[in-house]
Amino acid sequence: MDAPSANVVETVCGERIADPYRPLENLKDPKVAAWYRRESDHARQVLDAIPGRNELIEKMKEFDQRRKEKVFDLSITDNDHYFYLKQTPVDETGKLYTRKGYKGQERLLFDPTTYKDGSGSTFVISEVAPNIDASKVIVTVSPNGSENSVMLIIDVRDGHIWPERIDRCWFASPSWLPDGKSFFYNRMNTADLHDKARELDSKVLLHVVGTDPSTDREIFSRTHNPALPIKPEDIPSVIYDRKSEKIFAFVGSVDPRVTAWYAPARFWNEKTIPWKTLFRPEDDVYDFAATKHNLYVFTPKNAPRFKVLKTSLDHPDLATAETVIPEPAEGTLTALALTNEGLFYTISTNGVREELYHLNYGSTKPEKIETPFEAGTMSIGSKGFDRPELWTVIGGWNHDYRRYRYDAKHNRFIDETLSSKASYPEYDNLEVKEVMATSYDGVKVPLSLIYNRGIRMDGKNPVLIYGYGAYGNSMTPFFNPSFLLWTYKGGILAVAHVRGGGELGDAWHKAGMKSTKPNTWKDLIACAEYLIHEGYTSPEHIAINSASAGGILIGRAITERPDLFAAAMPQVGVLNAVRGEFSPNGPVNVPEFGTVKNPEECKALLEMDAYLHIRDGVKYPAVLITAGMNDPRVPAWQPAKFAARLQEATTSGKPVLFFTDYKAGHGIGDTKTKQFESLADMLSFGLWQTGGAAQ
Repeated sequence: MDAPSANVVETVCGERIADPYRPLENLKDPKVAAWYRRESDHARQVLDAIPGRNELIEKMKEFDQRRKEKVFDLSITDNDHYFYLKQTPVDETGKLYTRKGYKGQERLLFDPTTYKDGSGSTFVISEVAPNIDASKVIVTVSPNGSENSVMLIIDVRDGHIWPERIDRCWFASPSWLPDGKSFFYNRMNTADLHDKARELDSKVLLHVVGTDPSTDREIFSRTHNPALPIKPEDIPSVIYDRKSEKIFAFVGSVDPRVTAWYAPARFWNEKTIPWKTLFRPEDDVYDFAATKHNLYVFTPKNAPRFKVLKTSLDHPDLATAETVIPEPAEGTLTALALTNEGLFYTISTNGVREELYHLNYGSTKPEKIETPFEAGTMSIGSKGFDRPELWTVIGGWNHDYRRYRYDAKHNRFIDETLSSKASYPEYDNLEVKEVMATSYDGVKVPLSLIYNRGIRMDGKNPVLIYGYGAYGNSMTPFFNPSFLLWTYKGGILAVAHVRGGGELGDAWHKAGMKSTKPNTWKDLIACAEYLIHEGYTSPEHIAINSASAGGILIGRAITERPDLFAAAMPQVGVLNAVRGEFSPNGPVNVPEFGTVKNPEECKALLEMDAYLHIRDGVKYPAVLITAGMNDPRVPAWQPAKFAARLQEATTSGKPVLFFTDYKAGHGIGDTKTKQFESLADMLSFGLWQTGGAAQ
């Protein structure tokens, strides 16, 4: 059965554009639904039959069995109560545990598998937020990977769950208030993931534990605060900060620039809060930390690799702010944390090597801190400016994550990793090589290569190039034994740090967004050409993979250079960018990709639209395209339209598979089994098409 199509032609940016598979956007049409099902069934049949796929899944399960406990999403209160999700080999998803202190006796607080709503859905915990004294904790649970959360309130002492259920809590950002029983949270308009108005004019409400959510009072929104410059697509939030004695209001999109207001904390329960402007988009503030009287501001303004400014919290003035951490001469400033011992910050080189520094308050001479091992990636966190604790999580391409508490007085790291240790001798022979590939315009692009020592550089190695290139997100080193199975099977894993990411600072991001977006996929093409030129591989052995906004990267790479790749695996990808704005999550992404309402940005959207760049009679690579029917971020019809058009156009004879998972979303909140299956599909398809040994 051919995909439902129609003679849809529109004028976009002054151009006549054909959109033959527009009918696939109507997910309620029975013929459309039948096509999705047929394609998914066919894809499932082909994927399940790929030699070695099941063996990959079994190896992933074996890896999983080696770690007795995996701990993640940790929150620590000031009174040292730990709240975290823990997953054992028998668990499909994390359960909520708590303990007093790092060495305290842990206690199971909530198991999401016990939550039922009559739908038969599988629920995962998507957010955990304890109150200030750790007497209560908010837990949000989401069904079938939808991120469409329901909020529960649990008493920590006895595990009692309060009767109210607050739904429509995607990006709820709950913030507890000083009475310990009230909190701010954001709520969407509807639970319907396909409603185009779902995210528009969402509201921050005030809830009191034990009351009916229908009586919750509106606190902050476009309708409640008409004098403030809040757009319908902005997602508002309000945070209470007891240490600075302020409440902060934000409106968010994918724009990294902070838009914020603030007010004295004593007004938190007032019907009208006297908001004052803190930051506007033109201030170019990307993050900030507050003390009792000061603001530390993280900004790329006149400093593309970022700097930190200090100004008064009571009377902020960025024009006269003091530079406390200047822009690095080399590398990029990536994170900032405050303790009572001073400022701690990290500097990254090309997104793949991170160093830690300490600066005492009032000093101008930072000290570099030697970490327990060379960090490919590092995150830092603290309890705030009035406490001594600093924690850091360190990892690398071939080094498992470890969590340390840094003792500044004795200059030592104390291992406080909560997850069980595990050994992976399969990767003892891995080599990591960081190189630079020259792109089409002469720009050097960082490229990370991970492979087994002694591999033959005969131009025949299966290569999996992985990238992203959006939102300023850096592809920092990560240790994932299951993903590394590509190397276990004799292949080379290549991570391309393309423009659009943040590996080389804010300018690197801006060089791959809107009208400069072509740099993103041209950088990937350059990385593939580098690997061929250096004898690592050849076009018939290269597979490329990414997800979400990375769909632009993969889709445009194969439509611009179909001859360069053997296989492509875009997962839940943005593949019809021109139409993205007309989906529920589209307007919030305008700052990154642009709007059809702006002529220049409209042309940029046309250029980055992979679906519209498919041409008849071209020999395209083998492609595995996936979608999640419960995806709140990229609707299933974006990858569906790309798949249908590619099936129609290609003359290579290679498979073009389209698989929609009806019990999953964007990949966030998937159960362990789904994670294994999705990764095995991608790896086995890539190995199959590049001549790799999947068995």
